[in-house]
Amino acid sequence: MTAPLGEDARAVRRRPAGSKRLLALRHRLEYAAVRLWALIINAFPVETNLRTARLLGNIWWWAMKRHRDRALSNLRPALGSRFSEQQLRTLARRSFEHFAQIYLVELVMTPRLISEWSWARYVTLHELGPALRELLRERGVIMLTAHFGNYELLGYTLARLGLPLVAVMRPLDNPWLNQFLVASREAGGVSLLYKKGASETADDILKRGGTLCFIADQDAGRKGVFADFFGRPASWYKSIGLLAMRHAVPVVVGYAVRTRPGFRYRIAVERIIQPEEWAGRQDGLAWITQTYAHALETAIRRWPEQYLWVHRRWKTQPKREAAGAAGQGDRATR
Repeated sequence: MTAPLGEDARAVRRRPAGSKRLLALRHRLEYAAVRLWALIINAFPVETNLRTARLLGNIWWWAMKRHRDRALSNLRPALGSRFSEQQLRTLARRSFEHFAQIYLVELVMTPRLISEWSWARYVTLHELGPALRELLRERGVIMLTAHFGNYELLGYTLARLGLPLVAVMRPLDNPWLNQFLVASREAGGVSLLYKKGASETADDILKRGGTLCFIADQDAGRKGVFADFFGRPASWYKSIGLLAMRHAVPVVVGYAVRTRPGFRYRIAVERIIQPEEWAGRQDGLAWITQTYAHALETAIRRWPEQYLWVHRRWKTQPKREAAGAAGQGDRATR
Protein backbone atom coordinates (compact mmCIF):
# COMPACT_ATOMS: atom_id res chain seq x y z
CA MET A 1 0.00 0.00 0.00
CA THR A 2 2.13 2.81 -1.24
CA ALA A 3 1.39 6.01 -3.05
CA PRO A 4 4.19 8.49 -3.76
CA LEU A 5 3.36 10.75 -6.70
CA GLY A 6 5.02 10.04 -10.04
CA GLU A 7 6.44 12.74 -12.27
CA ASP A 8 4.36 13.84 -15.23
CA ALA A 9 5.62 12.04 -18.34
CA ARG A 10 5.09 15.07 -20.57
CA ALA A 11 7.34 17.16 -18.32
CA VAL A 12 10.03 14.52 -18.62
CA ARG A 13 9.74 14.49 -22.44
CA ARG A 14 10.18 18.28 -22.52
CA ARG A 15 13.54 18.12 -20.72
CA PRO A 16 16.66 18.93 -22.80
CA ALA A 17 18.91 15.97 -23.57
CA GLY A 18 21.56 17.08 -21.06
CA SER A 19 18.96 17.47 -18.35
CA LYS A 20 17.61 14.00 -19.08
CA ARG A 21 21.08 12.51 -18.73
CA LEU A 22 21.60 14.27 -15.40
CA LEU A 23 18.20 13.04 -14.21
CA ALA A 24 19.04 9.48 -15.25
CA LEU A 25 22.36 9.73 -13.41
CA ARG A 26 20.64 11.06 -10.30
CA HIS A 27 18.12 8.20 -10.42
CA ARG A 28 20.91 5.62 -10.64
CA LEU A 29 22.79 7.22 -7.74
CA GLU A 30 19.63 7.30 -5.61
CA TYR A 31 19.01 3.66 -6.40
CA ALA A 32 22.61 2.73 -5.54
CA ALA A 33 22.35 4.63 -2.25
CA VAL A 34 19.14 2.82 -1.28
CA ARG A 35 20.59 -0.60 -2.13
CA LEU A 36 23.74 0.22 -0.13
CA TRP A 37 21.61 1.38 2.81
CA ALA A 38 19.59 -1.84 2.62
CA LEU A 39 22.77 -3.91 2.59
CA ILE A 40 24.12 -2.10 5.66
CA ILE A 41 21.03 -2.20 7.86
CA ASN A 42 20.29 -5.83 7.06
CA ALA A 43 23.61 -6.65 8.72
CA PHE A 44 22.25 -5.40 12.08
CA PRO A 45 19.29 -6.43 14.26
CA VAL A 46 16.08 -4.59 13.48
CA GLU A 47 15.82 -3.18 17.02
CA THR A 48 19.29 -1.61 16.74
CA ASN A 49 18.35 -0.06 13.41
CA LEU A 50 15.10 1.30 14.83
CA ARG A 51 16.91 3.06 17.67
CA THR A 52 19.21 4.68 15.12
CA ALA A 53 16.26 5.69 12.93
CA ARG A 54 14.48 7.20 15.92
CA LEU A 55 17.53 9.39 16.52
CA LEU A 56 17.49 10.41 12.84
CA GLY A 57 13.80 11.24 13.21
CA ASN A 58 14.73 13.65 15.99
CA ILE A 59 17.28 15.25 13.70
CA TRP A 60 14.61 15.55 11.00
CA TRP A 61 12.36 17.28 13.54
CA TRP A 62 14.94 19.84 14.59
CA ALA A 63 16.55 20.40 11.17
CA MET A 64 13.46 20.80 8.96
CA LYS A 65 11.60 23.85 10.26
CA ARG A 66 9.24 23.85 7.26
CA HIS A 67 8.12 20.29 8.00
CA ARG A 68 7.91 20.99 11.72
CA ASP A 69 5.72 24.05 11.17
CA ARG A 70 3.45 22.16 8.76
CA ALA A 71 2.93 19.31 11.21
CA LEU A 72 2.07 21.71 14.02
CA SER A 73 -0.25 23.74 11.78
CA ASN A 74 -2.15 20.51 11.05
CA LEU A 75 -2.16 19.35 14.67
CA ARG A 76 -3.40 22.57 16.29
CA PRO A 77 -6.88 22.67 14.69
CA ALA A 78 -7.17 18.87 14.82
CA LEU A 79 -6.21 18.22 18.45
CA GLY A 80 -5.59 21.65 19.97
CA SER A 81 -8.68 21.40 22.18
CA ARG A 82 -7.39 18.14 23.67
CA PHE A 83 -3.67 18.82 24.09
CA SER A 84 -1.53 21.75 25.20
CA GLU A 85 0.95 23.37 22.83
CA GLN A 86 3.82 21.48 24.46
CA GLN A 87 1.94 18.19 24.14
CA LEU A 88 1.25 18.92 20.48
CA ARG A 89 4.95 19.51 19.87
CA THR A 90 5.75 16.21 21.57
CA LEU A 91 3.16 14.41 19.41
CA ALA A 92 4.58 15.96 16.26
CA ARG A 93 8.17 15.03 17.18
CA ARG A 94 7.13 11.44 17.97
CA SER A 95 5.40 11.29 14.58
CA PHE A 96 8.69 12.27 12.92
CA GLU A 97 10.47 9.55 14.91
CA HIS A 98 7.85 6.96 14.02
CA PHE A 99 7.97 7.58 10.29
CA ALA A 100 11.76 7.80 10.23
CA GLN A 101 11.70 4.26 11.63
CA ILE A 102 9.26 3.15 8.94
CA TYR A 103 10.91 4.79 5.94
CA LEU A 104 14.54 4.14 6.90
CA VAL A 105 14.24 0.67 8.42
CA GLU A 106 10.89 -1.09 8.34
CA LEU A 107 10.14 -0.66 4.64
CA VAL A 108 13.53 -2.15 3.83
CA MET A 109 13.53 -4.99 6.37
CA THR A 110 9.88 -6.08 6.23
CA PRO A 111 10.35 -8.54 3.31
CA ARG A 112 13.03 -10.35 5.32
CA LEU A 113 11.26 -10.24 8.68
CA ILE A 114 7.69 -11.07 7.66
CA SER A 115 7.17 -14.54 6.24
CA GLU A 116 4.59 -17.31 6.54
CA TRP A 117 6.51 -18.66 9.54
CA SER A 118 7.90 -15.56 11.27
CA TRP A 119 5.11 -12.95 11.09
CA ALA A 120 3.67 -13.84 14.53
CA ARG A 121 6.91 -12.70 16.22
CA TYR A 122 6.19 -9.14 15.17
CA VAL A 123 2.47 -8.83 14.41
CA THR A 124 -0.70 -9.70 16.33
CA LEU A 125 -4.11 -9.96 14.69
CA HIS A 126 -6.85 -8.28 16.71
CA GLU A 127 -10.46 -9.46 16.20
CA LEU A 128 -10.17 -9.85 12.44
CA GLY A 129 -12.86 -12.52 12.17
CA PRO A 130 -15.58 -10.40 10.50
CA ALA A 131 -13.09 -8.80 8.09
CA LEU A 132 -11.53 -12.17 7.17
CA ARG A 133 -14.98 -13.56 6.42
CA GLU A 134 -15.53 -10.70 3.97
CA LEU A 135 -12.11 -11.25 2.36
CA LEU A 136 -12.74 -14.99 1.97
CA ARG A 137 -16.24 -14.66 0.49
CA GLU A 138 -14.74 -13.71 -2.88
CA ARG A 139 -17.46 -11.20 -3.71
CA GLY A 140 -14.99 -8.32 -3.87
CA VAL A 141 -13.77 -6.04 -1.08
CA ILE A 142 -12.29 -2.55 -0.87
CA MET A 143 -9.77 -2.22 1.96
CA LEU A 144 -8.68 1.22 3.19
CA THR A 145 -6.06 2.60 5.50
CA ALA A 146 -4.29 5.95 5.96
CA HIS A 147 -0.78 7.32 6.42
CA PHE A 148 -1.04 5.88 9.90
CA GLY A 149 0.88 3.23 11.80
CA ASN A 150 2.70 1.09 9.24
CA TYR A 151 0.40 1.04 6.22
CA GLU A 152 2.85 -1.02 4.16
CA LEU A 153 3.04 -3.74 6.82
CA LEU A 154 -0.75 -4.07 6.85
CA GLY A 155 -1.05 -5.23 3.25
CA TYR A 156 2.23 -7.13 3.25
CA THR A 157 1.30 -9.26 6.28
CA LEU A 158 -2.17 -10.13 4.99
CA ALA A 159 -0.66 -11.13 1.64
CA ARG A 160 1.91 -13.31 3.42
CA LEU A 161 -0.99 -15.05 5.14
CA GLY A 162 -2.33 -16.06 1.74
CA LEU A 163 -4.91 -13.34 1.11
CA PRO A 164 -4.50 -12.04 -2.47
CA LEU A 165 -4.42 -8.24 -2.43
CA VAL A 166 -4.07 -5.61 -5.12
CA ALA A 167 -2.76 -2.27 -3.83
CA VAL A 168 -3.38 0.89 -5.84
CA MET A 169 -0.22 3.02 -5.98
CA ARG A 170 1.34 5.99 -7.71
CA PRO A 171 4.68 5.11 -9.30
CA LEU A 172 7.83 6.63 -7.87
CA ASP A 173 9.59 9.30 -9.94
CA ASN A 174 12.73 7.15 -9.95
CA PRO A 175 12.06 4.12 -12.23
CA TRP A 176 14.91 2.13 -10.66
CA LEU A 177 13.53 2.59 -7.16
CA ASN A 178 10.03 2.00 -8.43
CA GLN A 179 11.00 -1.38 -9.88
CA PHE A 180 12.83 -2.25 -6.66
CA LEU A 181 9.71 -1.46 -4.63
CA VAL A 182 7.36 -3.33 -6.98
CA ALA A 183 9.59 -6.43 -7.04
CA SER A 184 9.92 -6.55 -3.23
CA ARG A 185 6.16 -6.20 -2.69
CA GLU A 186 5.17 -8.66 -5.38
CA ALA A 187 7.63 -11.19 -3.93
CA GLY A 188 5.53 -11.01 -0.75
CA GLY A 189 2.29 -11.61 -2.61
CA VAL A 190 1.04 -8.03 -3.00
CA SER A 191 0.08 -7.09 -6.56
CA LEU A 192 0.47 -3.40 -7.39
CA LEU A 193 -1.81 -1.41 -9.65
CA TYR A 194 -0.75 2.03 -10.88
CA LYS A 195 -3.31 4.65 -10.01
CA LYS A 196 -3.28 6.51 -13.32
CA GLY A 197 -5.68 4.77 -15.69
CA ALA A 198 -6.52 2.15 -13.06
CA SER A 199 -10.30 2.44 -13.27
CA GLU A 200 -10.98 -0.33 -15.77
CA THR A 201 -8.62 -2.80 -14.11
CA ALA A 202 -9.99 -1.93 -10.66
CA ASP A 203 -13.45 -2.84 -11.94
CA ASP A 204 -12.11 -6.15 -13.23
CA ILE A 205 -10.51 -6.96 -9.87
CA LEU A 206 -13.74 -6.38 -7.98
CA LYS A 207 -15.81 -8.27 -10.58
CA ARG A 208 -13.72 -11.38 -10.07
CA GLY A 209 -14.04 -11.13 -6.29
CA GLY A 210 -10.62 -9.63 -5.53
CA THR A 211 -9.52 -7.24 -2.78
CA LEU A 212 -8.55 -3.72 -3.80
CA CYS A 213 -6.46 -1.69 -1.33
CA PHE A 214 -6.12 2.09 -1.07
CA ILE A 215 -4.31 4.58 1.10
CA ALA A 216 -7.38 6.74 1.37
CA ASP A 217 -6.13 9.98 2.92
CA GLN A 218 -4.65 11.48 -0.24
CA ASP A 219 -5.62 15.02 -1.20
CA ALA A 220 -7.86 14.64 -4.26
CA GLY A 221 -7.82 18.28 -5.34
CA ARG A 222 -10.82 20.22 -6.61
CA LYS A 223 -12.27 17.14 -8.32
CA GLY A 224 -12.57 15.22 -5.06
CA VAL A 225 -15.52 14.89 -2.70
CA PHE A 226 -15.24 16.83 0.55
CA ALA A 227 -15.74 15.17 3.91
CA ASP A 228 -14.97 16.24 7.45
CA PHE A 229 -11.64 15.05 8.89
CA PHE A 230 -10.65 16.24 12.36
CA GLY A 231 -13.21 19.03 12.17
CA ARG A 232 -12.03 20.42 8.82
CA PRO A 233 -13.13 19.67 5.26
CA ALA A 234 -10.67 17.50 3.33
CA SER A 235 -10.77 16.39 -0.30
CA TRP A 236 -11.12 12.60 -0.87
CA TYR A 237 -10.99 10.62 -4.11
CA LYS A 238 -14.41 9.78 -5.51
CA SER A 239 -13.19 6.49 -7.00
CA ILE A 240 -13.37 4.58 -3.71
CA GLY A 241 -17.02 5.33 -3.06
CA LEU A 242 -17.99 5.00 -6.72
CA LEU A 243 -16.35 1.57 -7.00
CA ALA A 244 -18.06 0.40 -3.80
CA MET A 245 -21.45 1.57 -5.08
CA ARG A 246 -20.99 0.21 -8.60
CA HIS A 247 -20.04 -3.29 -7.42
CA ALA A 248 -21.99 -3.34 -4.13
CA VAL A 249 -18.89 -4.46 -2.17
CA PRO A 250 -18.04 -3.78 1.49
CA VAL A 251 -15.45 -1.23 2.51
CA VAL A 252 -13.08 -2.44 5.25
CA VAL A 253 -11.21 0.26 7.18
CA GLY A 254 -8.12 -1.16 8.90
CA TYR A 255 -4.68 -0.32 10.20
CA ALA A 256 -1.40 -1.70 11.57
CA VAL A 257 -0.39 0.23 14.68
CA ARG A 258 2.84 0.05 16.71
CA THR A 259 1.99 -1.38 20.15
CA ARG A 260 5.34 -0.83 21.92
CA PRO A 261 8.83 0.40 21.07
CA GLY A 262 10.46 -1.67 18.35
CA PHE A 263 9.04 -3.69 15.49
CA ARG A 264 5.81 -4.82 17.19
CA TYR A 265 2.46 -4.16 15.54
CA ARG A 266 -1.22 -4.96 15.87
CA ILE A 267 -3.43 -5.33 12.80
CA ALA A 268 -7.05 -4.41 13.46
CA VAL A 269 -10.23 -3.29 11.71
CA GLU A 270 -11.99 -0.09 12.73
CA ARG A 271 -15.11 -0.34 10.56
CA ILE A 272 -16.75 -2.51 7.91
CA ILE A 273 -19.17 -0.51 5.76
CA GLN A 274 -21.72 -2.84 4.18
CA PRO A 275 -23.54 -2.09 0.87
CA GLU A 276 -26.96 -2.23 2.52
CA GLU A 277 -25.96 0.73 4.70
CA TRP A 278 -25.89 3.08 1.72
CA ALA A 279 -28.56 1.35 -0.39
CA GLY A 280 -31.30 3.81 -1.33
CA ARG A 281 -29.39 6.88 -0.18
CA GLN A 282 -29.37 9.77 -2.64
CA ASP A 283 -26.08 10.96 -1.14
CA GLY A 284 -24.42 7.53 -1.25
CA LEU A 285 -20.99 8.78 -2.37
CA ALA A 286 -20.81 11.54 0.25
CA TRP A 287 -22.10 9.18 2.96
CA ILE A 288 -19.56 6.43 2.22
CA THR A 289 -16.72 8.96 2.12
CA GLN A 290 -17.69 10.61 5.40
CA THR A 291 -18.20 7.22 7.08
CA TYR A 292 -14.74 5.88 6.26
CA ALA A 293 -13.15 9.29 6.97
CA HIS A 294 -14.71 9.18 10.44
CA ALA A 295 -13.49 5.61 10.98
CA LEU A 296 -9.92 6.60 10.07
CA GLU A 297 -10.11 9.62 12.37
CA THR A 298 -11.38 7.47 15.25
CA ALA A 299 -8.40 5.13 14.94
CA ILE A 300 -5.89 7.97 14.59
CA ARG A 301 -7.22 9.69 17.72
CA ARG A 302 -6.14 6.66 19.78
CA TRP A 303 -2.53 6.86 18.54
CA PRO A 304 -2.10 10.40 17.14
CA GLU A 305 1.71 10.15 17.29
CA GLN A 306 1.52 7.50 14.54
CA TYR A 307 -0.19 9.72 11.96
CA LEU A 308 1.83 11.53 9.29
CA TRP A 309 0.96 15.08 10.36
CA VAL A 310 3.54 16.55 7.98
CA HIS A 311 1.34 15.23 5.15
CA ARG A 312 -0.54 18.06 3.35
CA ARG A 313 -3.92 16.47 4.03
CA TRP A 314 -5.96 19.69 4.06
CA LYS A 315 -4.21 21.29 1.08
CA THR A 316 -7.42 21.63 -0.97
CA GLN A 317 -10.38 23.40 0.62
CA PRO A 318 -13.90 24.07 -0.69
CA LYS A 319 -14.09 27.43 -2.46
CA ARG A 320 -16.13 29.05 0.29
CA GLU A 321 -13.64 28.08 3.04
CA ALA A 322 -10.65 28.96 0.87
CA ALA A 323 -12.10 32.37 0.07
CA GLY A 324 -12.85 32.96 3.77
CA ALA A 325 -9.29 32.08 4.74
CA ALA A 326 -7.92 34.41 2.08
CA GLY A 327 -10.20 37.20 3.33
CA GLN A 328 -9.02 36.73 6.89
CA GLY A 329 -5.43 36.86 5.66
CA ASP A 330 -6.12 40.13 3.83
CA ARG A 331 -7.68 41.67 6.95
CA ALA A 332 -4.77 40.52 9.08
CA THR A 333 -2.30 42.36 6.85
CA ARG A 334 -4.12 45.65 6.96
